[in-house]
Amino acid sequence: MTPEGADFALVSTTATAVDLCLVDNAGVETLHPMALDDEVWTAHLPGLRAGQRYGYRVDGPWEPARGLRHNPHKFLLDPYAKAIDGRLIWGPELYAFDLNDPSTPDMRDNRSQTFVSVLVDTAYDWETDTRPATPLNRTVIYEAHVKGMTRLHPDVPALERGTYAGLVHPSVIAHLKRIGVTAVELLPVQQFVTDEPGDGRSNYWGYNPIGYFAPHNAYAVDSGVLRPGGQVAEFKDMVKALHQAGIEVILDVVYNHSAEGGADGPNLCFRGIDNSAYYHLVPGDEANYQDYTGTRNTLNVGSPTVLRMVMDSLHYWVEEMHVDGFRFDLAPALARASDRVDMLSAFFELINADPVLDGVKLIAEPWDLGPEGYQLGNFPLRWVEWNGKFRDVARDFWRGTPGLTAELANRLTGSADLYQDDGRQPSASVNFVTAHDGFTLRDLVSYDHKHNMANGEDDRDGEPNNYSWNCGAEGPTTDPEITALRARQMRNLMITCVLAQGVPMLRHGDELGHSQGGNNNAYCQDNEISWINWALADENMIDFSSKLATLRRDHPVFRRRTYFDGRPVAPAEGLRLPDILWLNADGSPRSGSQWDQSWGKSLACYLSGRGVRTRRNEPEDDFLIVFNASSKDVLHQTPKEGGVIPSKQQHVE
Repeated sequence: MTPEGADFALVSTTATAVDLCLVDNAGVETLHPMALDDEVWTAHLPGLRAGQRYGYRVDGPWEPARGLRHNPHKFLLDPYAKAIDGRLIWGPELYAFDLNDPSTPDMRDNRSQTFVSVLVDTAYDWETDTRPATPLNRTVIYEAHVKGMTRLHPDVPALERGTYAGLVHPSVIAHLKRIGVTAVELLPVQQFVTDEPGDGRSNYWGYNPIGYFAPHNAYAVDSGVLRPGGQVAEFKDMVKALHQAGIEVILDVVYNHSAEGGADGPNLCFRGIDNSAYYHLVPGDEANYQDYTGTRNTLNVGSPTVLRMVMDSLHYWVEEMHVDGFRFDLAPALARASDRVDMLSAFFELINADPVLDGVKLIAEPWDLGPEGYQLGNFPLRWVEWNGKFRDVARDFWRGTPGLTAELANRLTGSADLYQDDGRQPSASVNFVTAHDGFTLRDLVSYDHKHNMANGEDDRDGEPNNYSWNCGAEGPTTDPEITALRARQMRNLMITCVLAQGVPMLRHGDELGHSQGGNNNAYCQDNEISWINWALADENMIDFSSKLATLRRDHPVFRRRTYFDGRPVAPAEGLRLPDILWLNADGSPRSGSQWDQSWGKSLACYLSGRGVRTRRNEPEDDFLIVFNASSKDVLHQTPKEGGVIPSKQQHVE
């Protein structure tokens, strides 16, 4: 927008005509033809103000077999819209083709059943907003869903529950501070489509994007007719409040696919503008889409059009919205060159050289569903990664699987086997035991099997192998021995995650004891299955989580910047003990074939505080940590070197 009006631009290499469509509050549409200038369609309209609703109609060839799907009867979103209004009303009008004959274009108008773009005045008073800029080794990530976090929170005003405003209610921020959170990682908040198959389910998680610059409108208290584009200011209010509390904001971004689906999906935006520029199409069969994401399409980030859109989007969220980082969903898909992943692609080169993104946290989900899709440990220097190996071995060890002590030790010390050779540090590993897609922490210790019948797919969906253990009964029980064991197992898993070298990530509600009733794929459960029920909060678990966070915060030996090297840290003082020492139960160092014991279920670790300084520049303490997944007690002796190592007897049980 300008003081005089608004400038519009739309890139399309295949369109033959484009109309800019202004929509008034009554839904009446006014068309303005746009001019073509080197594949960019432009228009300037004076007198327009913030809140104006608009979209595009794009004419051109209808030749699906060649990947061309233009249909001027379909009203399309602006790919660069800063705000989006409305919701989809599903019907045949949304599709560019005749549902009875996909080779024939559909002539019905979709305007009344689709989204509209909204002009936004980006002016905002950030006051003295300052990014917390928390170093990675001090970062504790809390993965949260904007709606699910506060939809049932009793302290949040009813109108603000499940919104950006609700997320920063003083009670919520106080809770986050209590458990040591330094960054919230929000499940997708870029405008997404809520699928409505007709059976009451919806796309709750939000991995169904349609607007990469627009905050999701349904998460705002008011973003409709009375306050068009209001979600933008409310999102900024949220970021500012979290920053004031010293908490960073990381967005889970989905640049790998869109909500338009496969060849049988609707024309909402990209497909109708320049289908072959936005998507990976099947070579020789351009009517269909390459699917490396499990969503029936994959955005082609190698295309100049898409690459520029992604980079512009990242810049916008950093510069205009003040976010602190991004978690890239199915990140290998962003470097796809057909059936291979190219870590030297233009996307990674631009990211790594970009001054706007310097200092911004870049987190990869290091796998997609295509060939060579598992890329854990292969991302460039500036990136950190969700460590799926950490998750799996932590779960498997604590359910009692023997012979995992060597693998567990590797993960506890920052997964050097994955990151060290590339010059990356322990903080390259985002350590987690649970995340949104899978069991909650309580369900992980309460169910051997997934229970997803509520999803309407006869329990076929969701990961069948969860490395879980129900501790003796499937689901809820009143047996005191089982409930006590489950509580201990939750603490064991939480300790493993928070005290391991790297960046710990907690799933929202785990510290409250939240259960989804054994549903490990609640993507479609926008209801009490997913919403955090604060009235049932486990106060003992909250208190434990708080103490554990304090222990990690106050003791840098748990958040080293560099890997352990196993060498003595104070030889000049006559102390031969190294920075880390793995121990057998008798206190002797573990070595050689002892790591290969197929029956081992316990492990002890001595961490030397010498050579590590606290925030007050005081000498750090030494710690002895014992991990025992056996059903029996194991007596562990402390290591000795001219006497028992001094200890302040600090512990978290």
